[in-house]
Amino acid sequence: MSSDRDYTTIAGEIPESGVSPVSYEIQRSCFLAYVTHAADEEQVRTWLAALKKEHYDARHTPYAMVFGAAADRQRSSDDGEPGGTAGSPILDAIKGRGITNAAVAVVRYFGGIKLGAGGLIRAYAHAAGLGLDAAPKVHMTRLTMLSVTIDYGLLAAVERYVRDAELQKGETSYTDVVTLPLFVPPDDIARHKAALADCTAGCAVYQECGTKYVGIPC
Repeated sequence: MSSDRDYTTIAGEIPESGVSPVSYEIQRSCFLAYVTHAADEEQVRTWLAALKKEHYDARHTPYAMVFGAAADRQRSSDDGEPGGTAGSPILDAIKGRGITNAAVAVVRYFGGIKLGAGGLIRAYAHAAGLGLDAAPKVHMTRLTMLSVTIDYGLLAAVERYVRDAELQKGETSYTDVVTLPLFVPPDDIARHKAALADCTAGCAVYQECGTKYVGIPC
């Protein structure tokens, strides 16, 4: 799969500082779901170490992580729970929601009643799902940066077009001319160039400046 494909990821971390994690209780066992955006496994390891230090008295902290625009790098751990009852259902919860570049850890405080393999699978999957559903997400799409340079007299018309077309815009540069960095889907570049030419009487100067991922809140 192409690395340029769009993907959905977590925006930040759940819970944020000072906020309680998403919790789920069953048969007196308490499951606390933590979710974070992550760029790589090392970042997740650091996050997990802090989490386990905070919950030093918890019985288990299984986790899962997924990376890459194609979600093709995955890892999970049962952290002492019976094999396949914790890390895998957490991983399935992430994959089932189409999320990548993210990690989920579920802290379990044992309540004294065994849940059995099936009960553990359902509990960890449900807790992870609750955490993921509560987390804010962004849809990352790769856009081409189209630099548009115009005279000051054309600025109002171009800004009106940018608003009407709902284009993403970077920081405008003001010198002897005005340069607006616009982020445009690659397939739409020709259409937007033509429209901008119409509203500037053909006076706009364009330069395509590569591509970047831009996040759009889900």
